[in-house]
Amino acid sequence: LRGLEKTGYRIAIRSGGGSQVKGLVVALTLLVLLVCTKGDSSYVASRESFRRPKSIPFPSSNRFTVEKYRLGRSLFFDKRLSLDNTMSCASCHNPEQGWGDGRARGRGFREQALTRRVPHLWNLAWGEKFFWDGRAESLEEQALGPIQNPSEMGLPLEMLMKRLASIPTYRSAFEKAFPGQGIRPATIGKALATFERTLLSPASPFDRWVDGDESALTGRQKRGFALFTGKANCVQCHSGWSFTNGSFADIGMPSTDKGRGLVLGDADADFSFKAPTLRNLKGRNFFLHDGSAGSIEELIENYDRGGNLHRRTATLWLRPLKLTSEEKKDLAQFIFSLSGELTKETP
Repeated sequence: LRGLEKTGYRIAIRSGGGSQVKGLVVALTLLVLLVCTKGDSSYVASRESFRRPKSIPFPSSNRFTVEKYRLGRSLFFDKRLSLDNTMSCASCHNPEQGWGDGRARGRGFREQALTRRVPHLWNLAWGEKFFWDGRAESLEEQALGPIQNPSEMGLPLEMLMKRLASIPTYRSAFEKAFPGQGIRPATIGKALATFERTLLSPASPFDRWVDGDESALTGRQKRGFALFTGKANCVQCHSGWSFTNGSFADIGMPSTDKGRGLVLGDADADFSFKAPTLRNLKGRNFFLHDGSAGSIEELIENYDRGGNLHRRTATLWLRPLKLTSEEKKDLAQFIFSLSGELTKETP
């Protein structure tokens, strides 16, 4: 399936066990924090928890099939999924831009300015809640959101179903992927989610280092890894092979968007946003939910000073790191080691 075999991935089924998985993640994170306080020997002991998995998890409610994948891929690149046939999912999630759009903030239907940056689609198969504020409980639900949003693709789902049903190739493709179920929101969402779960960040120098190639990282990058898992405590939110635990946090950057707090109706969650993956950030110009940060170095400076100390929710866990200038460089270089070469994806 176009590149998956080259990466050595196979398809797996995921079902249940959410609390057990979360408990395991917490335990592994604590283990990493403990071993990384013991000097250079911690590299071999701690890096194993960041190893790339050998299979892609799919939920039991939407098992992988080649037919679903092909249908979802066709839908993803089809501009007929927007009201005026001018936008596809790929218009904002461009494979040549690492499944983003390269802008500080997104542009929607008829170039409407959006308030948040377009999130990249790397490694969504391991996610649990979606959008910057986590309002979608599944990738199937998330996939339908932008299509019907008046500010994004602007196409009501009733119109979408009629439009797809009028196209013979789609009628046939849906019957193959979902026998007897027809074209409806649930099958559209499942097809798109199946394709999106196959979007994997490319292997990087860090992955080669985890696999035992000591020359894959520089000394500065190895020191940055020790900082990442130790003194800087980045691993608190950016754990696991995709370098995100999917949590939501207020990191103390200036913002008027209350994010997760609006979804939950909870002031304690105000200004909290989903921790994004740190994979493939090299060469990117905009960061955070609103594109307000222009570099990794800027973000490191924010963490180093402890965020905006006047904001209550941020100060619950942020503390000044007191990193030296060399440590900041080491940390940035480590993060850049998580980037691999993009492969061309054509519709």
